[in-house]
Amino acid sequence: MVEAWYMDESQEDQRAPHRQRPNRAVSLEQLRRLGVVYRRLDADNYETDPCLKEIRRAENYSWMDIVTIHKDKLPNYEEKIKTFYEEHLHLDDEIRYILEGSGYFDVRDKDDKWIRIAMEKGDMITLPAGIYHRFTLDENNYVKAMRLFVGEPVWTAYNRPADDFPARKQYMKLLADEAQ
Repeated sequence: MVEAWYMDESQEDQRAPHRQRPNRAVSLEQLRRLGVVYRRLDADNYETDPCLKEIRRAENYSWMDIVTIHKDKLPNYEEKIKTFYEEHLHLDDEIRYILEGSGYFDVRDKDDKWIRIAMEKGDMITLPAGIYHRFTLDENNYVKAMRLFVGEPVWTAYNRPADDFPARKQYMKLLADEAQ
């Protein structure tokens, strides 16, 4: 089961858990109110998993690929890791399904505080368009993930500040509506 918590303010290694003391856990319901959708799937059978097939059909995830993030597998590894960890948003939802390994997605809450989401094998997450976020490996330094898209993939990340994009404005409206 996925675990999430508010991060401390430490500037130490980004791959460390960065839990506050005492730990301030974040529930799946709190993530849902931020527009973050979590699912647990059978990563050992992703190629034939009927649940994944149904999610892809229902959500119109027509394009996918698999990426391995490890120093021996990813060209320009150090540069990519730095890029993934820069705070950014996308104009489309970001969907990631962890097939092997583990890592962290960090998202901003409505008060602009960082929430760290620990992802491991079998976890699927959908981050809504317009949410500020970032990704890093954890101390295991390895993840293999499926990337899913509606239609053709768009890889463009817009580093913060990017508040003038319609996707960000729509996301902020979602947060305001959720608060009522």
